[in-house]
Amino acid sequence: MTDRATTTPTEREALDAYSTTVTSVAERVLPAVASLRVGRTGRGGGAGSAVVITPDGFLVTSAHVVAQGGSASASFINGTEYDVEVVGADPLSDLAIARALGATLEPVHIGNADQLRVGQLVVAVGNPLGFSGSVTSGVVSGLGRSLATADGNGHRRFIEDIIQTDAALNPGNSGGALADWQARLIGVNTAVAGMGLGLAVPMNATTEAILSALMRNGRVRRAYLGIAGGTRALPPVMAQRLGRKAGVEVQEVVSGSPAAGGGLHSGDIIVSVGENPVAKAGDLQRLMVEARIGSKLALSILRADKLITLEVVPVELA
Repeated sequence: MTDRATTTPTEREALDAYSTTVTSVAERVLPAVASLRVGRTGRGGGAGSAVVITPDGFLVTSAHVVAQGGSASASFINGTEYDVEVVGADPLSDLAIARALGATLEPVHIGNADQLRVGQLVVAVGNPLGFSGSVTSGVVSGLGRSLATADGNGHRRFIEDIIQTDAALNPGNSGGALADWQARLIGVNTAVAGMGLGLAVPMNATTEAILSALMRNGRVRRAYLGIAGGTRALPPVMAQRLGRKAGVEVQEVVSGSPAAGGGLHSGDIIVSVGENPVAKAGDLQRLMVEARIGSKLALSILRADKLITLEVVPVELA
């Protein structure tokens, strides 16, 4: 018979293993996290953190950190400092790309937040003071949350699949790294959600497409339908027929918009866009990508218990 005492780790051993993991993550990620200062020559500038994602100096940070504009600099824990150019920002995802000029840097490894599970260890790494760094640890306490954002033109959007964690975010940690136990970047810290809770924008295929667009064009082009909507449960018979439980109910149609021109009405329930089923507003948002602009798009609509197909031509979100 195996002695349980020899197979079950002691509390001290468990704590040592936890500490070793957090320390290892910090040692690997901290050198790639910069203290970012924006508008340093005047008052009202921004300050936060940024994470190196390419060897030639591209950094990801939060859009609200660079919103003030002006000159910028990035400093690292090894004492190096670089002038920074803000390449582009996307307030609707609260992501931005900056570039450390003339720098050759060691980037962080990129992970996939879609593989996270509630209860998984995460480490929040920031650099609010320039040459010291800040590290906190905790667990993923929630997945699939939404965070409302807005831009200066009155457009609102929900960032989907936000990561909620109990790893405390210190002042200046916005734009810093949320890393998994393997020191992979799985989120960009964006906001404090309450006492002891932080939120991070996930690193996944959607986020990487946004970052690529910012690096390439300095902005993100989105398709625009012109509706406001929310999740609506489908009638049982239709749910069984379609093999899904919900669609996106059209709650408002903007006058003169592509949706209005295509014949959408308030009360319609969108169940698919092309071949893609939609069940919530976030599903629809993810499909409104640059390639949809100016192209005919077939919408499957449930109207008065009947399925109909409408064609709309999205325009670019101004």
